[in-house]
Formats: sequence, structure tokens, C-alpha cells
Amino acid sequence: MIQMINEPPQRHYRTIWISDLHLGAKSSRPDCLLDFFRHHQSEHLYLVGDMIDGWRLKKSWFWDQLHNDVVQKILRQARKGTQVVYIPGNHDQFARDHIGLRLGEIEIKRNCEHVTADGRRLLIMHGDEFDSIVTHAKWLAVLGSGAYEASIVLNRIVNGVREKLGMPYWSISNYLKQKVKNAMKFIDNYEQAVAEAGRQRKVDGVVCGHIHRADIKTIEGIEYYNTGDWVESCTALVEHFDGRMELIEWVIPKSGKRGHSSRKTLSIDAPSAENAKQRVDCVI
Repeated sequence: MIQMINEPPQRHYRTIWISDLHLGAKSSRPDCLLDFFRHHQSEHLYLVGDMIDGWRLKKSWFWDQLHNDVVQKILRQARKGTQVVYIPGNHDQFARDHIGLRLGEIEIKRNCEHVTADGRRLLIMHGDEFDSIVTHAKWLAVLGSGAYEASIVLNRIVNGVREKLGMPYWSISNYLKQKVKNAMKFIDNYEQAVAEAGRQRKVDGVVCGHIHRADIKTIEGIEYYNTGDWVESCTALVEHFDGRMELIEWVIPKSGKRGHSSRKTLSIDAPSAENAKQRVDCVI
């Protein structure tokens, strides 16, 4: 199902998952996330890693008011009763030193389980432990992170020109992911490893982030949910009050008007997703 709404109303969900905001990197889109939060509320909020980009902050400090606004918004949601769980990733691994503690009303966990409204158990993790480059060659991962951010900056320049020419949005990084055979092999291996972790934990599905590729599908009976990112695709995973799972891509028009963001959703009813490899891609 794809639905476009020019002036989205306030929506309330049982659960929202977001990851890979990378606050501290110039490629981060805190403006989009703030606008998303203005139109979406939930009883449970999971921050699935890489919310802060410690790798980039070590190289050069970048932290503007929008970054502060995101942190304050999340803390405010927690104070108002939203159950917020923070699962640090590899870019904000410094927070893993505080696993088991609370940051105000926010719980910090290495991973956790979530039970949906219809009784399915979902394992929630960032997923970097299944990335062999991160675990065995961090220096290469840091180098790759810098190259990725450069591609995002270049992508925005290219699409600025394309917009003036009346051409549609085009993602350089997604094009490369689709065309480079090794990249697709890495993504497939990653998804298989995450699904296997869920199988070993005897859960119904796994929610993760890390690879910046939002997706919903089943892998040999295990439901696979990737939340995507807030660097380029700006996607969130949500759970409706009946247990249905949905991916939302949130885009602020170039005019920058608040409260007038277009909303694009792609959804799959997880309980009926029995066909192996059933897939919905929402990274454009």
C-alpha cells in the first residue's frame, strides 16, 4: 500500500523504531526527524543505534541547534510517558559503557525483546555485530563511513541541480548498492546473519538498523525489519495497535514548510507474511 498525504494529521502508534540518525555528521537530517515527531506519537519508542556519530565528532565537532532539539524532543517524550529504549550502535558505542543504566527516563540496553500487540516476539538490535568489517577491521569501517558521508553531500548537490531541471530525485548511494555486486552480497549476508540470530533466540522476528537499507521481508520463517536511516532515506518502522508493521518514509518539501510534509508508506501485514522472501523496498 502506498499513500500520499500532503498535510498529514497527527498519528498515534503503539511503537516506533528509528535508527542511524548520526547526529554530529553533516549528512544527518535532524530537521526531518523533528518534523516526523511533530506528526507521530507512540507508546513505545526504540532508538536502534547510531543516533550520535561519535566517529565524526572525534574528527571535527559539528552540533547545531537542531541536534539539541532532537535530544530534547526525545527526552520530553520520555518524561510525558513514552517508554523509550536506547540501543547503542557502533558509531555511538561509547554509550555501551552505560548499558543497564537509565538516562533520565530512557533505558540503555545492548539489545532487547518487544512483544507486539498480536503476541509476536521481536528481537531488537543495532546489528553491527554481524558486520565483519566493523568487528574485524574498524579502521576500514571508519574510512568507509567518511566516503559514505561524502557521497551523501555530493548526492544533495546533484539532486539540487536535478530539481531545478524538473527531474526526479535520484540516490547515488542506493544506485551503487544496487549495481555493485559485492555490496548486494554483503547486504544479503547481513540479513541472513540477523535472521539466524533471531532463529537462535527463538523469536518471531528481528528489528535492526546499521546498513541504511529499510526493508520488511521474511527470511526462512523469520520476520526481518530494518528501520533504515535518517541520513538519506529518512525512514521509521511503526507498529499499529493491532500489531501490523509498517515502514514510513518522511520527506520535508524543499519549501521547508513545517506541518506540510508528504508522507509515503509501504506496509506488509507481518502475520500473513508467510511467503519466503516477500519484500518491500522503500529506499529510493
